[in-house]
Amino acid sequence: MITCNSKILFCLFFIESLMTGISAQQFKYPFQNPKLSTEERVKDLVSRMTLDEKISQMMYQSPAIERLGIPSYNWWNECLHGVARAGQATVFPQGIGMAAAFDDELMFRIADAISDEARAKHHDFVRQGKRGIYQGLTFWTPNINIFRDPRWGRGQETYGEDPFLCGKLALQFVKGLQGNDARYLKTVATIKHFAVHSGPEPLRHEFDAETSEKDLIETYLPAFKEVVENTNVESVMCAYNRFRGEACCGSSELLQEYLRERWGFKGYVVSDCGAIRDFYTDHKVSADAAEASALAVKRGTDLNCGVAYRGLREAVERKLITESEIDQSVMKLFSARFRLGMFDPVDIVPYAQIPMNVVDSEKNRQIALEAAHKSIVLLKNDGILPLKKSVKKIAVIGPTANDDETLWGNYCGYNKNGLTVLQGLQNKMPDAEIRYEAGCELSEDFPQIEPVAADYLFTDVTGQNKGVKAAYYNNPNLWGEPKHVLIEREINNIWWDKAPFTDLPDDNFGASYETFIRIPETGRYALGIEGFYGYKFYVNDSLTFQYGNVHHPRKNFYLRSCEAGEMIKVRIEYRHEIVNHALIKLLWGRADNHVLMKKAVAVARKSDVVILCMGINQNLEGEEMTVKSKGFAGGDRTEIDLPDTQKQLVEAICKLGKPTILVLQNGSPLSIPAEHRKVNAVIEGWYGGQSAGTALADVLLGDYNPSGRLPVTVYQSLEQLPDFEDYSMKGRTYRYFSGRPLYEFGYGLSYTSFRYDNLKLPVRIATNEAVEVSVDITNAGRMDGDEVVQVYISHEGLSFDTPIRSLKGFRRVSLKKGKQRRFVFFLSRMIWLLRLRKDILL
Repeated sequence: MITCNSKILFCLFFIESLMTGISAQQFKYPFQNPKLSTEERVKDLVSRMTLDEKISQMMYQSPAIERLGIPSYNWWNECLHGVARAGQATVFPQGIGMAAAFDDELMFRIADAISDEARAKHHDFVRQGKRGIYQGLTFWTPNINIFRDPRWGRGQETYGEDPFLCGKLALQFVKGLQGNDARYLKTVATIKHFAVHSGPEPLRHEFDAETSEKDLIETYLPAFKEVVENTNVESVMCAYNRFRGEACCGSSELLQEYLRERWGFKGYVVSDCGAIRDFYTDHKVSADAAEASALAVKRGTDLNCGVAYRGLREAVERKLITESEIDQSVMKLFSARFRLGMFDPVDIVPYAQIPMNVVDSEKNRQIALEAAHKSIVLLKNDGILPLKKSVKKIAVIGPTANDDETLWGNYCGYNKNGLTVLQGLQNKMPDAEIRYEAGCELSEDFPQIEPVAADYLFTDVTGQNKGVKAAYYNNPNLWGEPKHVLIEREINNIWWDKAPFTDLPDDNFGASYETFIRIPETGRYALGIEGFYGYKFYVNDSLTFQYGNVHHPRKNFYLRSCEAGEMIKVRIEYRHEIVNHALIKLLWGRADNHVLMKKAVAVARKSDVVILCMGINQNLEGEEMTVKSKGFAGGDRTEIDLPDTQKQLVEAICKLGKPTILVLQNGSPLSIPAEHRKVNAVIEGWYGGQSAGTALADVLLGDYNPSGRLPVTVYQSLEQLPDFEDYSMKGRTYRYFSGRPLYEFGYGLSYTSFRYDNLKLPVRIATNEAVEVSVDITNAGRMDGDEVVQVYISHEGLSFDTPIRSLKGFRRVSLKKGKQRRFVFFLSRMIWLLRLRKDILL
């Protein structure tokens, strides 16, 4: 029998044996020896590099240094809520949805699952000889900016408006990504965007974020400070904008005074993509690339996402920077690569053994479902929920009801098992009569489009033979003769990381398609394409649009009036290279709101209950976009209520007097005061990831008791908000907004009820003492459920402004019906200090 101690001794002996074997090897250079310290190895390597080699390693596409045996490396990777843009992966709820769970332990498990998949994918890529974008171990995640204004399109990526909640969740996420091995990093986490950064998106390359010292200390810096001081976070990304006149990636105050001197950050800083170029093209703080590069490196930006650091050679020649200053940055970068185990045998790097079958494993799927469940916030319920499972006729209506894009959010991975709300209900209620209609466009001139069914596709203009003429090539440029020519039923292809035929390269092929679409009814239509990596779309032999991007798939469409029976010739040229997600689809949809609404009302009229699915998706809100639709601009929102098309649909359905439930899916909060009054229940579902449809169906039917809480304030209207470009916190978020919101930060209902008793706290509180707060909580309702206990503090009777109240503790707890537990919170003495001087706080 082998005892536990015996196992430990055996493992130690095995590791020592491996290291002894390594030490016996002959190494050409000391940096190749894993027995040396990271510092020794890095110094040795950098000492052998030429200036040009060093500079080449300071840009995100770092080339190989063959004479030293250093392979190429691409530093850019993403895993905001799952490994992104690298083929199949488990997709968790978007950042704002994860925050709504108010569960820091869950955040760690999500990040741990993501880093498992990241490691497995990376080593699989390396085995295939792939070292490109989205294939490395350095992740530019998480986004811990403060969601100060609901108009910001990237607010969906964050953990909400509260710096305490954001910091605690980010801390656990970083720990889960980076692992706990004493020697090796599991992956590199990057907290971004440092530091005063939250829109507007169209101005991010040029604006100067002006804020008071009070707001900087109380709001914009605490989450970054929490993570830096309480984890060994390896990387920080500096923001595009200026702060107090200095570009953030060249800010002495942010990068030197706060980050390194006060907080003791030891890792490397990476610029946002193109941010160094902005120094001389937009901010005008430098004259050219040489000046910009020298300034950025001297202030502490070690890695450039972009090519501006090519100017460093000239900067050295002009004596704007020294080679020894460049050495400091290069050493930080190679320290990370050594600690990731990139230059060591895989058998001594513990994380290198994680197998590919961890990707989208059953364990990770269950975590994704748990996260989706916990993220859902019940905002209103007059007793209609949970729905009785005996209900027979259900109308599922709305532009997000069967839209898979409302599952993902931006910076997402891809998963073939994702379910929409409609699909989730159909799976849960196979015997019910569930009828679906989109009912309206997602937004004005932004219709929902879906694959064109085979019944409407023909090989020629006569319409005699159904199908699509398809040809497949062994190159993305469609050169030479095709390898395969055939007639296919439709253009609705997702091949993931494989080619459609085994004799084509998985990551380097092309295809062409030609077909005629027969229009069934006279009206206004959207015709379009979804594809990744690139495509050209021809209509009646005229190039309509084209697209090519390595970062994410894109739906493009154009609107046209069509006649019933009209035959429209369509041709597509598709190219697949670089990326790990082969995809091409021919799409269409009706763009006549009155027609769509009429169909929806007819379906609702015949139903017992209506589930209205409303919201937006990442095609309307996100990062620096070219969206053209009322209420949206540049990735941000100019209005915070539902799009007009959806408001009209809600009004038409509610006039029927049917029991109606409103399900929202969105990244930024939606103001719905009129809709709140008209419907019987409201559920906030966010962008819930691959399990969103299942989780929402579970909540609707009572198989899961909702327990999410809002990580943001939902305002009544735009009139309650200051100007978007104003970075003052006055009147913003629950901490400084004195008006009456539609829904408060931290709000969320349950199907059960919880009673708080026996609250104890000190009668007098000294500022130099920790404080103990305790309370008994009882599940006094009829269902088991989770409660999120929240502790806030406020300072009253002071002669200067402080937050109205501030979250200082939270804990999620599961309680069976009728059960009681006592909870104790210890609030650090530092929480009570009114730290208005940065030398005290930071």
